Amino acid sequence: MSVEKAFVHQHVPQRKQTKKVKVVVRSKRFTSGEYILMGLYAFGFCVALFFMIHISAEIDGLNRNIESMKTQISEQETINDNLAYQKMELSNPERILAVAKDHGLDIQNTKVKQATKVN
Repeated sequence: MSVEKAFVHQHVPQRKQTKKVKVVVRSKRFTSGEYILMGLYAFGFCVALFFMIHISAEIDGLNRNIESMKTQISEQETINDNLAYQKMELSNPERILAVAKDHGLDIQNTKVKQATKVN
């Protein structure tokens, strides 16, 4: 027993100091539900941006079509004005009488009246 007591006495003072390990518990910054909500918001934001860009492109295309139609209308109005002027020139009674004389027609009734428009 004395050997055992001596062994125990020798062993006790030579005890190694145990290192204390601090366990650090890190909690998540956000819960999984919050991550899901953030993902849904991000997805919704991206979809909204896509539709905004898509609608903006459609509006730009429509504006270009409107401008081209305005130029076509302007050109057609110019053509119509020119044709109306030509009609007025060609319907001049003096010109009609000159063409009639060139083709050998004689005026039998000397009273020539200008036809008026009926409203």
